[in-house]
Amino acid sequence: MKAVVQRVTRASVTVGGEQISAIGRGICVLLGISLEDTQKELEHMVRKILNLRMFEDEGGKHWSKSVMDKQYEVLCVSQFTLQCVLKGNKPDFHLAMPTEQAEGFYNSFLEQLRKTYRPELIKDGKFGAYMQVHIQNDGPVTIELESPAPGTATSDPKQLSKLEKQQQRKEKTRAKGPSESSKERNTPRKEDRSASSGAEGDVSSEREP
Repeated sequence: MKAVVQRVTRASVTVGGEQISAIGRGICVLLGISLEDTQKELEHMVRKILNLRMFEDEGGKHWSKSVMDKQYEVLCVSQFTLQCVLKGNKPDFHLAMPTEQAEGFYNSFLEQLRKTYRPELIKDGKFGAYMQVHIQNDGPVTIELESPAPGTATSDPKQLSKLEKQQQRKEKTRAKGPSESSKERNTPRKEDRSASSGAEGDVSSEREP
Protein backbone atom coordinates (compact mmCIF):
# COMPACT_ATOMS: atom_id res chain seq x y z
CA MET A 1 0.00 0.00 0.00
CA LYS A 2 1.26 3.43 -0.91
CA ALA A 3 0.13 6.86 0.22
CA VAL A 4 1.04 10.40 -0.69
CA VAL A 5 0.25 12.67 2.25
CA GLN A 6 0.11 16.41 1.71
CA ARG A 7 -0.21 19.09 4.35
CA VAL A 8 -2.93 21.46 3.19
CA THR A 9 -4.66 24.68 4.12
CA ARG A 10 -7.69 23.41 2.20
CA ALA A 11 -8.63 20.66 -0.23
CA SER A 12 -11.75 19.49 -2.04
CA VAL A 13 -13.11 16.93 -4.50
CA THR A 14 -15.38 17.73 -7.43
CA VAL A 15 -17.28 15.16 -9.51
CA GLY A 16 -19.25 16.18 -12.59
CA GLY A 17 -18.94 19.86 -11.71
CA GLU A 18 -20.31 19.33 -8.19
CA GLN A 19 -18.18 19.61 -5.08
CA ILE A 20 -18.78 16.47 -3.03
CA SER A 21 -16.22 16.87 -0.25
CA ALA A 22 -14.00 19.56 1.27
CA ILE A 23 -11.75 20.19 4.25
CA GLY A 24 -9.91 23.13 5.77
CA ARG A 25 -6.53 22.82 7.44
CA GLY A 26 -5.26 19.26 7.66
CA ILE A 27 -3.94 16.56 5.33
CA CYS A 28 -4.96 15.19 1.93
CA VAL A 29 -4.18 11.50 1.46
CA LEU A 30 -3.90 9.89 -1.98
CA LEU A 31 -4.05 6.12 -1.43
CA GLY A 32 -2.85 3.39 -3.80
CA ILE A 33 -3.95 -0.16 -2.87
CA SER A 34 -1.78 -3.07 -3.93
CA LEU A 35 -2.97 -6.45 -5.16
CA GLU A 36 -1.30 -8.10 -2.15
CA ASP A 37 -2.48 -5.75 0.60
CA THR A 38 -4.16 -7.24 3.66
CA GLN A 39 -5.69 -6.00 6.91
CA LYS A 40 -2.20 -5.84 8.37
CA GLU A 41 -1.02 -3.31 5.75
CA LEU A 42 -4.27 -1.37 6.16
CA GLU A 43 -3.81 -0.97 9.92
CA HIS A 44 -0.13 -0.07 9.49
CA MET A 45 -0.99 2.72 7.05
CA VAL A 46 -3.78 4.12 9.21
CA ARG A 47 -1.38 4.37 12.18
CA LYS A 48 1.32 6.02 10.09
CA ILE A 49 -0.99 8.59 8.50
CA LEU A 50 -2.68 9.68 11.71
CA ASN A 51 0.56 9.85 13.71
CA LEU A 52 2.74 11.47 11.04
CA ARG A 53 4.16 14.66 12.55
CA MET A 54 3.66 17.21 9.80
CA PHE A 55 2.70 20.26 11.88
CA GLU A 56 4.25 22.76 14.24
CA ASP A 57 3.60 22.79 17.97
CA GLU A 58 2.35 25.80 19.89
CA GLY A 59 5.92 27.09 20.22
CA GLY A 60 6.52 26.98 16.47
CA LYS A 61 8.71 23.86 16.52
CA HIS A 62 8.47 22.07 13.18
CA TRP A 63 7.55 18.40 12.71
CA SER A 64 6.17 18.10 16.23
CA LYS A 65 2.43 17.47 15.92
CA SER A 66 0.23 15.03 14.00
CA VAL A 67 -3.15 15.69 12.43
CA MET A 68 -4.73 14.06 15.50
CA ASP A 69 -2.70 16.21 17.88
CA LYS A 70 -3.95 19.32 16.10
CA GLN A 71 -7.50 17.99 15.62
CA TYR A 72 -7.35 18.86 11.92
CA GLU A 73 -9.27 17.27 9.06
CA VAL A 74 -8.35 14.43 6.70
CA LEU A 75 -9.40 14.10 3.05
CA CYS A 76 -8.80 10.67 1.51
CA VAL A 77 -8.86 9.93 -2.22
CA SER A 78 -8.37 6.48 -3.73
CA GLN A 79 -5.70 6.63 -6.45
CA PHE A 80 -4.78 3.32 -8.06
CA THR A 81 -2.20 5.05 -10.28
CA LEU A 82 0.21 5.11 -7.32
CA GLN A 83 0.73 1.40 -8.02
CA CYS A 84 2.09 2.20 -11.47
CA VAL A 85 5.08 0.51 -13.02
CA LEU A 86 6.50 1.71 -16.32
CA LYS A 87 6.85 -0.43 -19.41
CA GLY A 88 9.01 1.87 -21.44
CA ASN A 89 7.05 5.10 -21.23
CA LYS A 90 3.65 3.48 -20.78
CA PRO A 91 2.16 3.20 -17.27
CA ASP A 92 1.08 -0.30 -16.25
CA PHE A 93 -1.22 -0.91 -13.28
CA HIS A 94 -1.23 -4.69 -12.91
CA LEU A 95 0.04 -4.36 -9.31
CA ALA A 96 -3.07 -2.41 -8.26
CA MET A 97 -5.88 -4.31 -6.55
CA PRO A 98 -8.79 -4.98 -8.97
CA THR A 99 -11.72 -2.58 -8.67
CA GLU A 100 -14.14 -5.19 -7.32
CA GLN A 101 -11.87 -5.95 -4.34
CA ALA A 102 -10.37 -2.49 -3.95
CA GLU A 103 -13.65 -0.69 -3.25
CA GLY A 104 -14.42 -2.84 -0.21
CA PHE A 105 -10.82 -2.61 0.96
CA TYR A 106 -10.84 1.18 0.60
CA ASN A 107 -14.09 1.43 2.57
CA SER A 108 -12.49 -0.66 5.31
CA PHE A 109 -9.56 1.76 5.31
CA LEU A 110 -11.93 4.71 5.80
CA GLU A 111 -13.77 2.85 8.55
CA GLN A 112 -10.50 2.17 10.37
CA LEU A 113 -9.54 5.85 10.10
CA ARG A 114 -12.88 6.86 11.60
CA LYS A 115 -12.58 4.34 14.42
CA THR A 116 -9.10 5.55 15.28
CA TYR A 117 -9.80 9.28 14.92
CA ARG A 118 -12.90 11.49 14.99
CA PRO A 119 -15.27 10.23 12.24
CA GLU A 120 -16.66 13.69 11.49
CA LEU A 121 -13.16 14.87 10.53
CA ILE A 122 -12.59 12.12 7.92
CA LYS A 123 -13.76 13.02 4.41
CA ASP A 124 -13.30 11.20 1.11
CA GLY A 125 -13.88 11.41 -2.62
CA LYS A 126 -15.98 9.05 -4.73
CA PHE A 127 -14.40 5.67 -5.40
CA GLY A 128 -14.02 4.87 -9.10
CA ALA A 129 -15.30 8.26 -10.25
CA TYR A 130 -13.49 10.73 -12.48
CA MET A 131 -12.58 13.41 -9.95
CA GLN A 132 -10.99 16.82 -9.85
CA VAL A 133 -9.00 17.04 -6.64
CA HIS A 134 -8.16 20.58 -5.59
CA ILE A 135 -5.25 20.74 -3.16
CA GLN A 136 -3.76 23.86 -1.63
CA ASN A 137 -0.49 22.42 -0.38
CA ASP A 138 0.89 24.18 2.69
CA GLY A 139 4.66 24.60 2.54
CA PRO A 140 4.71 22.68 0.23
CA VAL A 141 4.92 19.56 2.41
CA THR A 142 4.46 16.15 0.80
CA ILE A 143 5.38 12.82 2.41
CA GLU A 144 5.37 9.44 0.66
CA LEU A 145 4.48 6.41 2.75
CA GLU A 146 4.68 2.71 1.89
CA SER A 147 3.61 -0.20 4.06
CA PRO A 148 6.02 -3.10 4.60
CA ALA A 149 5.74 -5.80 1.94
CA PRO A 150 3.08 -8.37 2.85
CA GLY A 151 4.57 -11.29 4.75
CA THR A 152 7.64 -9.39 5.95
CA ALA A 153 8.97 -10.88 9.19
CA THR A 154 5.76 -12.85 9.78
CA SER A 155 7.74 -15.87 10.93
CA ASP A 156 9.64 -13.78 13.47
CA PRO A 157 7.67 -13.42 16.72
CA LYS A 158 9.43 -10.16 17.52
CA GLN A 159 8.88 -8.86 13.97
CA LEU A 160 12.31 -7.31 13.80
CA SER A 161 12.84 -4.46 11.41
CA LYS A 162 15.42 -4.65 8.65
CA LEU A 163 17.72 -2.39 10.60
CA GLU A 164 17.52 -4.61 13.65
CA LYS A 165 18.33 -7.66 11.54
CA GLN A 166 21.30 -5.87 10.02
CA GLN A 167 22.49 -5.00 13.51
CA GLN A 168 22.27 -8.65 14.52
CA ARG A 169 24.42 -9.63 11.53
CA LYS A 170 27.01 -7.03 12.52
CA GLU A 171 27.08 -8.37 16.09
CA LYS A 172 27.59 -11.91 14.83
CA THR A 173 30.46 -10.71 12.64
CA ARG A 174 32.05 -8.97 15.61
CA ALA A 175 31.66 -12.12 17.70
CA LYS A 176 33.59 -14.12 15.11
CA GLY A 177 36.27 -11.45 14.75
CA PRO A 178 38.39 -12.04 17.92
CA SER A 179 38.81 -15.80 17.37
CA GLU A 180 39.88 -15.26 13.77
CA SER A 181 42.28 -12.49 14.67
CA SER A 182 43.79 -14.54 17.51
CA LYS A 183 44.50 -17.33 15.03
CA GLU A 184 46.20 -14.84 12.78
CA ARG A 185 48.30 -13.56 15.68
CA ASN A 186 49.31 -17.08 16.69
CA THR A 187 50.37 -18.11 13.20
CA PRO A 188 53.22 -15.58 12.80
CA ARG A 189 54.61 -16.50 16.23
CA LYS A 190 55.27 -20.06 15.11
CA GLU A 191 56.97 -18.78 11.98
CA ASP A 192 59.13 -16.41 14.05
CA ARG A 193 60.40 -19.23 16.28
CA SER A 194 61.61 -21.30 13.31
CA ALA A 195 62.88 -18.40 11.28
CA SER A 196 64.74 -16.64 14.09
CA SER A 197 66.58 -19.68 15.53
CA GLY A 198 70.27 -18.84 15.73
CA ALA A 199 69.59 -15.26 14.65
CA GLU A 200 68.42 -13.69 17.89
CA GLY A 201 71.67 -11.76 18.18
CA ASP A 202 71.07 -10.18 14.84
CA VAL A 203 67.56 -9.11 15.82
CA SER A 204 68.72 -7.54 19.08
CA SER A 205 71.51 -5.69 17.32
CA GLU A 206 68.99 -4.21 14.91
CA ARG A 207 66.87 -2.89 17.77
CA GLU A 208 69.77 -1.29 19.61
CA PRO A 209 71.72 1.39 17.77
